[in-house]
Amino acid sequence: MNLPPADSTTAARLVCPDKETARRIADMLDEMLDGDDVACASFEADDGSWQVALHFGHVPDEAGLRELVGRIAGPQAAAALTIETVETRDWVAESLAGLTPVRAGRFVVHGSHDRGRLKGNDLNIEIEAALAFGTGHHGTTRGCLMALDRLAKRKRRFRVLDIGTGTGVLAIAAAKIFHTRAVATDIDRIAVSATRDNARLNRVPGFMTEVHAPGTRAPDIQKAAPYDLIFANILLGPLTRLAKPISRLVAPHGRVVLSGLLPSHANAARSIYAAQGLALERRRDLEGWTTLVLKRGR
Repeated sequence: MNLPPADSTTAARLVCPDKETARRIADMLDEMLDGDDVACASFEADDGSWQVALHFGHVPDEAGLRELVGRIAGPQAAAALTIETVETRDWVAESLAGLTPVRAGRFVVHGSHDRGRLKGNDLNIEIEAALAFGTGHHGTTRGCLMALDRLAKRKRRFRVLDIGTGTGVLAIAAAKIFHTRAVATDIDRIAVSATRDNARLNRVPGFMTEVHAPGTRAPDIQKAAPYDLIFANILLGPLTRLAKPISRLVAPHGRVVLSGLLPSHANAARSIYAAQGLALERRRDLEGWTTLVLKRGR
């Protein structure tokens, strides 16, 4: 999971009196604000209230947004709308290098200093974190690895895309367990370079395609679609902006694994992706973070 520290998303939120009102407002806003960098959903919050959430990849016109909400839901709703800018956390500053090996299902993620402590019957992944995030010690990465381990027990190969790959640990794990090509993409050139180095370290470079690109529009990403399994281990803001592009890349019956979510964000992400035809199959809460496994219908 690797994003520039300066990246941010603008979030708007409205508390509604009931479920029906929230869904009606969300549906109308979604139709009127259609775009790849805007996501809208209604969801039930942890306190039982129903809310409408909007996430923008750009800074919206606040006066225009309040006017639109006022036309749909009335002047009181327009005044009650909260708008804030959420900064992306600096994951690089939270370097996890040097920690002990961590197990996630059949996977054991470790650094070079722990090679002598490993067992031969595990799926060992050696990761040098460098300046990119994702050694497997964080709850988001572990949640994704555990989802991968569970899916791999179905004894079939998956075409894999890892968005926001960081060190490449998820793509490398998929390449190892499926013996199939995985596309690993990141907006950060350092992360792409780290992924390439780690693929060589784990002897899977022939199964890996590393792509430096924002979003999903790069030719190397598009030409390998559709994917049976997509990882997006980033944060709620980017996840909402990528909901539509990701949904277009998923094969029938394919899975999308979302992480980088706080538990309080999970319902919003679930609702946004459900609107794109991806239904919740499994949820895992781990170390204060939530991982969602979503499935595409026929």
